[in-house]
Amino acid sequence: MTKQHVSVVTLNILNDLRRWDERKDMIVSELRRMQPDLIALQEVKLPMNNGEWIAAQLGGYSVHLTPKHGKKHSKEEALAILSRLPVDHFHSTSLGGQNRVAQFVQVQIEGKRVLFVNGHFFWYPGEHNQRSQQIRVLHTWLKKHAEVNPAGVVVCGDFNGTPKTQAIQVMQAPLGWTQFQSAYVRKHGREPDWTCPTPLQWRHEPWRETVFKVAGLAMQKKRGPWRGTLDYIFVNDRVAVEECHVVFNQHAPHDPTLYPSDHLGLHATLKIH
Repeated sequence: MTKQHVSVVTLNILNDLRRWDERKDMIVSELRRMQPDLIALQEVKLPMNNGEWIAAQLGGYSVHLTPKHGKKHSKEEALAILSRLPVDHFHSTSLGGQNRVAQFVQVQIEGKRVLFVNGHFFWYPGEHNQRSQQIRVLHTWLKKHAEVNPAGVVVCGDFNGTPKTQAIQVMQAPLGWTQFQSAYVRKHGREPDWTCPTPLQWRHEPWRETVFKVAGLAMQKKRGPWRGTLDYIFVNDRVAVEECHVVFNQHAPHDPTLYPSDHLGLHATLKIH
């Protein structure tokens, strides 16, 4: 890979630690294989900060942490960006509902300015106006940092909305100063079949099983657990997509219920115009 290219990964690592000791080496092994320049992690567990632990195992990455807002939530969960590129600036912002936040680092790729953004958006099984509003907040925030001095912008994260939901449509609407598109769609012409939930079994939660079953009935008109695409890498018009793949999609050889997380991840190789 040349210096003109940047390799990025996004993954929701799941804040439940009941099988973390089994999952953590799977996550690190996959990241070592990919050797990404920038990593966006959602649901980093606090106060242990397993995002910092991942970076320590990989070596050579700086860690940029943004806890969720609120007295209680700020001590329990965070977003993290891991970078093996020099970081010029680091910013974060509140997204509002459910104490959600977003963050970005600014890096240089062959002298070109790039904002690498990480977010985790409003959770609700199906449409919700709050999620769309958080996307608008994100756009307004990024405009302040990217419009005057144009930059390549890459937005990663767990959006908690499937491709046809309003929030994802809002994310990709023309903005005047730029427009975002899914990196996976640019490369493959469609989104992945699903990114959540994986067959990972980590605890018995009847309420969670009920939510996915109801979502399956309501959104897919069929019985059985729901699956859908919730995780994305979006790029603006200054970023070309060389490759984009689903990753963290293999179970442990000895256990088909053990996956790196309850989400799949995405890996993209990008070139900045």
